[in-house]
Amino acid sequence: MDIMILLWLQAFRESINNALTPFMEGISLFAVTYLIMFPTFIYWIIDKTKGLYTLVTYYFAVGINALVKLTCCVYRPWIRDPRVVPAGDAITTATGYSFPSGHTMTAGPIYGGIATTYWKEKRWISIICIILLLITGFSRNYLGVHTPQDVLVGLLLSLGAIWLMSKIFPYLREHPEKENIMLLAMFILGWAGIAYITFKPYPMDYVDGVLLVDPQKMMNDGYGDIGCMIAFPIARYIERRWINFESPGLNTKGITVGIVGLIPMWAMIKYMKAPLDQALGSHWGHFTYTMIVVMYVIALFPLIIKLICGNKEAAVTETTESAE
Repeated sequence: MDIMILLWLQAFRESINNALTPFMEGISLFAVTYLIMFPTFIYWIIDKTKGLYTLVTYYFAVGINALVKLTCCVYRPWIRDPRVVPAGDAITTATGYSFPSGHTMTAGPIYGGIATTYWKEKRWISIICIILLLITGFSRNYLGVHTPQDVLVGLLLSLGAIWLMSKIFPYLREHPEKENIMLLAMFILGWAGIAYITFKPYPMDYVDGVLLVDPQKMMNDGYGDIGCMIAFPIARYIERRWINFESPGLNTKGITVGIVGLIPMWAMIKYMKAPLDQALGSHWGHFTYTMIVVMYVIALFPLIIKLICGNKEAAVTETTESAE
C-alpha cells in the first residue's frame, strides 16, 4: 500500500510537469537546515523557557530518530521497488535509511514544540506551525523519498518527545535540583547510543556485486544526531551553572543582538560540516559539528547576550537605585 501511494503521487507529479516539486523540495530542505533558527531566536530573545523546551525536544527527538533508523535499517523506497523514481534532486539529499523520516522528526519537535508553547497565547502561530509540519511530512511522500509509514511514525515519535518534555518541564520547575540528574541521564543515553550504532551489525546486501547501502555512510548522520543528546546536557549545565542569562525581549537591542547571533549560526550550518568531516572523518566530523553548534546555541551566545543586554533583574535594580 505504501509503495502504491508513492506511485500514485509520482503519476500526479508527472501529470502536472513537476510544478509543485520546487516548493516541496524547498519546504523539505528548510526543515533540516534553517528551521532550527526559530526556536534558537525564541530561546535567546523572546522567552528562554519556551525556546529551551522546543530545543531540548528537538535534540532528544533527532537522537531517538537516529537510534530507531539505524536499528530498523529499512531501505529507501526506490531500493525496495525500482518503479519509484524520486523527484528532482531529492534522491541526492535523502541520506540514510528510510524509517522513520528524519525530516519529519526534525520538523515535528520544532514546529510541534512552538505550537505547544504558543497554543494558549497566540494560537495563530500554533496553527501555522501545525500546517507547516503536515506539509513537510507530506513533502517527503510527494518527493518519493519516504513512504507514508515513515512519515506517520516520524510524527508519532515527535509527538511522543513533545509529550515527554511537557511532563518533564513542569516537574523540573517544582524540583530544579533534579535537573542535573536528567541531564546526566540524557548524556549517558547519548554515549550508549553512539556505542550501539558503532558496534551493532548492519545488513550487507549486494546487487550485482555492489553493496546496496554502506552502513558506514549511514552512521554519519547518526553520530551527528545522537551527538545532540551528548552536547545539550553539557551546554545546558554550563549555561545553568555559570551563565544563567535571561531573554531580553522583543526590543530594538534584543532583536538586533539576536539577528547578529544568527549570522554565525547560519555560517556554521552552511559551511562548517565539510571541513570538519575532512579533518576528523565523517563520523566524528558530524559529531564535532553538532557539539560546536549546540554549545553555541545553548551556552556561548547566551553568554554574549548577558554581557551585552544584562539581566532584567539587574536592569530593574539599577533603575530603582537611580530613582532613589
